[in-house]
Amino acid sequence: MNNAVKQPQTVLVLGGTSDIGQAIVSALVSPALRRVILAVRHPGEVDVDSMTFGNADIVAVAFDAKDVSAHEALVADLADRFGDLDVVVQAFGQLGAAGLDDPVAAAELAQINYVGAVSTGLAVAARLRAQGHGTLVVLSSVAGVRTRASNFVYGSTKAGQDAFATGLGHALHGSGAKVMTVRPGFVRSAMTTGLDDAPFAVDPADVAEAVARGLRRGSAVVWAPGVLRIVFGLLRYAPDMVWRKLDR
Repeated sequence: MNNAVKQPQTVLVLGGTSDIGQAIVSALVSPALRRVILAVRHPGEVDVDSMTFGNADIVAVAFDAKDVSAHEALVADLADRFGDLDVVVQAFGQLGAAGLDDPVAAAELAQINYVGAVSTGLAVAARLRAQGHGTLVVLSSVAGVRTRASNFVYGSTKAGQDAFATGLGHALHGSGAKVMTVRPGFVRSAMTTGLDDAPFAVDPADVAEAVARGLRRGSAVVWAPGVLRIVFGLLRYAPDMVWRKLDR
C-alpha cells in the first residue's frame, strides 16, 4: 500500500524491458519501495541482479501481451505471491510501420497495443478494485489524439487504448482504484532509435518525472511535455488540409 506521502511499496511493469517503464520505476524509488516486478516475454533474459531501484527486490516474470487468456490469472498470481499492487504500469507496445498494404501487420499491432491493453487493463482493474487502492498507469501517446497518415494504424491503436483508459478511470470512480492516462510526444527510446526527433521530443526520464508528479497529485491525465496539452488542444481542430501538410 502507498504510504502517507503516496510512495508505493510494490510496482508492477507490464512490458518490463520498456525504457519508459523502467524510468518510471526509478522516479518512484523511495525508502518505501520494497518490490519491483518486471513482466516480460523472456524473464530468463533479464539480468535483474544488475539492476538497482533503491533497495527494492526485483523479480522478472513471464508475460505476453498477446496471450489475453493468461492475463487475469497472471495478475491474480502476482497479487497472491507479492501482496497488494500499488502502481501498475502498462508499458508494453510496438510502434510498427503497418499501413495500407499490410493488413496482417496492422492486425498484429492492434492485437498488442489495443487488445492487450484492454485485457490487462481489466485484469489489473479488478485487482485494484478488490484492494480498494492502487493506480494503473497507461502509456498512451499524442499519436492517438489525432491520427496522421504516416502512422495511422499505430495512432488508431493508441486512440483506442487512450479511450479505454480514460473510460476505465471513470468506471472505477469511487472504488479507491485509479487510472492515469499518460500522453507522451516523441520519446527518445529504443522504440524510436533511428528516427528523427519530432518537435517537443523528450527522454524517458522526462516522461517518468511527469508520471511521478501526476501520481502525487492524483492526476487522471498527464502530458509529456506539458506544453503538448495546449499544442494538441489546437491541432485537434486544425482543418484537414493543414493537418495533412504538417505530416509531410
